[in-house]
Amino acid sequence: MDTQLVIDILAAVVVAATPLLLAGLGELVAERSGVINLGLEGIMLMGAIAGFAAMSATGSAPVGALAGLAVGALLGLFHSLFTITLRADQIVAGLTLTILGTGLSAYLGKPLIGVPAAATFTRAPLPLLSDLPVLGPVLFQQNALVYLTYLLVPAVAFLLQRTRWGLHVRAIGENPAAADSLGVGVQSWRYAAVTVGAALAGLAGAYLSLAYSTFWIENMTAGRGWVALGLVIFAGWNPFRLALGALLFGGLEALGFNAQALGVGIPSQFLRMLPYLLTIVVLAIITVHGRQRGAGVPAALGLPYERETS
Repeated sequence: MDTQLVIDILAAVVVAATPLLLAGLGELVAERSGVINLGLEGIMLMGAIAGFAAMSATGSAPVGALAGLAVGALLGLFHSLFTITLRADQIVAGLTLTILGTGLSAYLGKPLIGVPAAATFTRAPLPLLSDLPVLGPVLFQQNALVYLTYLLVPAVAFLLQRTRWGLHVRAIGENPAAADSLGVGVQSWRYAAVTVGAALAGLAGAYLSLAYSTFWIENMTAGRGWVALGLVIFAGWNPFRLALGALLFGGLEALGFNAQALGVGIPSQFLRMLPYLLTIVVLAIITVHGRQRGAGVPAALGLPYERETS
């Protein structure tokens, strides 16, 4: 087998894993605070169209990424308003957000279908590191958003486990009444966690239209938001395991697109279906065997907090 082909495929795995990891990290932060956001798919789509539109208007890919980040944060505030302040059902609110984002992005993006990208995130090899054998071309000849994602994995782990901010987020995700009794503002901290999480999902969407595909088409996320949700559970709410899971799912996606080049005798359509099939299997296993709290599941996940009744 051609060594260069293998290296190219491994590099493609990293590229495919990045949006899953970005969105998954955002969802992990939100769920650590006790709030489920099933609106990832819609947020990613809105981030993708916002990023592409801002890039087309300004000719700047970084501005597009910031636009995706901002739109994601705005939708996170919207989700927070309903689920935290108004105590709406988190599942219903998240599904509504997905439907809204899917429809609105399709409507807003119609004028941009077929428009070539004025600017994109291109590869930016890191000095010295990019010259390493195998690892150099795979990990260190990527674009700036991929490098940012590398940094976010340990950063999120450190923030959640080693900082006061993370302590508060984890406390309100486990026992919001106890945290409230110690003076931790449950609503404000949940607002912050959900908004940050949605902002990362918006950035993941912008990555798709500015670095991965470099164009806009309707429903371009192709279910990646749902895969990211499954990955958070699959990883047991651990950022490093989430990164490994994203690489696994990204590998399945890359394998589907390169099956013929590798001589794999399985239809590429079946291979491209595997990430979604595996997501369903993981969620089914968790549902059947993981009903009891444990394995990293925040104890208050999905439960609204009402101070006056606690």
